[in-house]
Amino acid sequence: MIDTHAHLDLDDFDHDRHALFKEMHELGITSAIIPGISEHQWQRQIAIATEFNCYFALGIHPWYLPQNIEDSLTLLEQKISEQQGYTHFVALGECGLDKLKPNFTMQLELLSGQLKLANQFNLPVILHAVKCHQELCDLLAKHPNPKGGVIHGFYGGPELAQRYINLGYKLGIGGLVMNPDAKKLRKTITELDIKYFLIETDSPSMTPSYVTEKRNTPLHLPKFVSEIADLQKKTTVFILEQLNRNAVQLFEL
Repeated sequence: MIDTHAHLDLDDFDHDRHALFKEMHELGITSAIIPGISEHQWQRQIAIATEFNCYFALGIHPWYLPQNIEDSLTLLEQKISEQQGYTHFVALGECGLDKLKPNFTMQLELLSGQLKLANQFNLPVILHAVKCHQELCDLLAKHPNPKGGVIHGFYGGPELAQRYINLGYKLGIGGLVMNPDAKKLRKTITELDIKYFLIETDSPSMTPSYVTEKRNTPLHLPKFVSEIADLQKKTTVFILEQLNRNAVQLFEL
């Protein structure tokens, strides 16, 4: 089992990271993909991914919009060049668009630059998308990526899901699936083929509704897999095997 999106490099895990990885392995969670969020975090992120034998991606999240986009894209290009050939480096991201955050025009510019870099380096993309699906679909159509990628934290219905699938992207399913009120998402999981999904937690964020602790961790993954199996009316073993295949295929693990 692989958590395809977990920010295990953040300070939230500094006090118990070793213990958490031990628990993950005991539950059969063999690894995680640690997405990049900003140039100031990349080096620490790579160090932690190396120490704990995790995969990682490099990118600039729209919440961490740099003052000089051109300079930051140049730094990202340099950092990606340094990591080329390292088997644990698997994608560009986390990047994307978020209408709840300021400077949307700058977000578009930053994402366009990162989509070009993904194509330049032949990398799949990990995408953050909040209330911007039309703009994001337009950009992805403008910058088609043969490697595809994933719409992280997907929360929409089957019609939106199919639009992303038609563009070559998979859908990252996290703790929201555990919420009975997430009717659009649960309908998507019920109706679409499991081959289009990835499993993720977005730890330490997106904590599922049944958890009293504020911090999310990869330890919740087995419950997500069971819920998806129930919605798809398939065995947990079948769902888990297919989700693993999806991750291995997309990120060439």
